[in-house]
Amino acid sequence: MTKKAELVERFWDRFIALVHKRGVNKPFDRWYVIRAEEYIKAHPDKRLQDHDRNDVERWLMVLGRENSLKSWQFRQAVHAMQILFCEMVQPVWATDIDWDHWKDAARDLEPDHATIGREGTNLPRSSTTASATEQSTLQETREKHSQLMKKLIAGLRMGHYAYRTEQSYSDWVCRFLAYFPGKDPLQMGNREVFSFLEYLALQRKVASSTQNQALNALVFLYEKVLEQPLGELGPFARAKRPRRLPVVLSRDEVRRLLAEMDGTFGLMAQLMYGTGMRLMEVVRLRVKDIDFDYGQIIVRDGKGQKDRVVPLPEKIAEALINHLDQIHKIHAEDLSQGVGRVYLPDALQRKYPAAAQEWGWQYVFPSSRVSIDPRSGGKRRHHLHENGLQKKIKVCAAKAGIVKQVNSHALRHSFATHVLEAGYDIRTVQELLGHADVSTTMIYTHVLNKPGLGVRSPLDY
Repeated sequence: MTKKAELVERFWDRFIALVHKRGVNKPFDRWYVIRAEEYIKAHPDKRLQDHDRNDVERWLMVLGRENSLKSWQFRQAVHAMQILFCEMVQPVWATDIDWDHWKDAARDLEPDHATIGREGTNLPRSSTTASATEQSTLQETREKHSQLMKKLIAGLRMGHYAYRTEQSYSDWVCRFLAYFPGKDPLQMGNREVFSFLEYLALQRKVASSTQNQALNALVFLYEKVLEQPLGELGPFARAKRPRRLPVVLSRDEVRRLLAEMDGTFGLMAQLMYGTGMRLMEVVRLRVKDIDFDYGQIIVRDGKGQKDRVVPLPEKIAEALINHLDQIHKIHAEDLSQGVGRVYLPDALQRKYPAAAQEWGWQYVFPSSRVSIDPRSGGKRRHHLHENGLQKKIKVCAAKAGIVKQVNSHALRHSFATHVLEAGYDIRTVQELLGHADVSTTMIYTHVLNKPGLGVRSPLDY
């Protein structure tokens, strides 16, 4: 064996050892070697020590456009590059790459994801995490009453209800029909609905909001679909409504949490706290809706299909501009490769067929890979999956030593509370949050109130 061959063998032995150290074992370890070899072969005239961040990210972008590559395979390739450069070559720039974003942003949107679910002609799949037996029962009921379910979905879409509402309403109608097997829904009415709601409260012990959702689904079914409006149901057993206050982080806790977050997910977390936007509103944000001149962001099609305006935090404006510059380059390369299209809502795709590849319609936080759209079959770069940000926030909250139950919505709660603390009125906060009723916003005034209406504890005097 020549000296060069011996050095190459030692190199790969060390690489495999590091792969094993990261918990990757046979037979998957060989794919890490394959991906690393593919990268090295793509740069035949350049030593690994002379590579830079652009080389790695450009290669990942090219890899992300491959049709045949599944999301887990792409994440595997990113992990292989991370081990290769962060643990073997160890250049200074390797830690600057947003590895978590490259991996987590590669996840495909499910066929029934809220963003693209309506593109298909099939009935929406269940939104519940029920047992396999219960899911099977729901599916059987859905198939048995398929015509009724299609009419239900058509009615919901004519009413412009959210896709998640379609899922939950169809679930509750199926549960109701399964509770009375063999009965024709046209022959049922108040008595059966009353019995079902009591069953939910007394036997299933569901939350008040869950019982109300079931009631709303059945009211819609009988009023809008079957055209047999329910009359007065009477005093059925109501599920108890627990009074819970939202989790709000102090300003110091927010500072510590954001200090643990960097890269794209850090920018998204700052946007959530700095604007009060919901998780999916940040994830679905389009380039054209950021107005740097006026210092504002237009939130399109928020909850209840309402638009609103929120302030663009000055502190992150420069970082956001730099981020968009990078995304613009990716989009330009996508277009040169014959891709670069994005999902458009409702009938916009038919009305403006060229808009799908325009820069303004692109997602601010796109996926790190191009995928085959599960509905249309076309190649698109969707927005990144929201689960990556949710997971990152929880991990970073633990690192920051925050013992509260922190999730992505806690940043929105914290925004509202801190704006009220700054002296802004409740109506202003209501508009910023996009609440239909000010009573929803009033929950934050309870967070601000001191226990016992400001009574000082006797332990303190």
